[in-house]
Amino acid sequence: MQIEVSPEVLLSQLGYSKSDTSLKQAEEVMSQTKDFNKFSKHLISLNDHLKKMNAYVALSNSTSYLKIKCDENDADEILEEFHEEVSHWAKKYNVNLKKLEGKEVYYILGTE
Repeated sequence: MQIEVSPEVLLSQLGYSKSDTSLKQAEEVMSQTKDFNKFSKHLISLNDHLKKMNAYVALSNSTSYLKIKCDENDADEILEEFHEEVSHWAKKYNVNLKKLEGKEVYYILGTE
């Protein structure tokens, strides 16, 4: 069974309230992200898994991509686990990420 992730589902699963602005932003992210539907259902499980590390998947305020972010004040062990988990997830689902220099943030660009 193929799960279709709609803008409403994406917002709900990432903890956002549904508004015209957030729906428009989610639609933009989905259209800008290459082959979004190929890995979208795995975003939810990634987000759930990252919560234990004070990390999450979120809409970006500055780009039309989703971001994966970890609290920069976390212990080195947590940050290391965060980077390993994100890297593992990206390789498993062939997702192209862009890491922001000097920050614990990745942008999800789409499939490779």
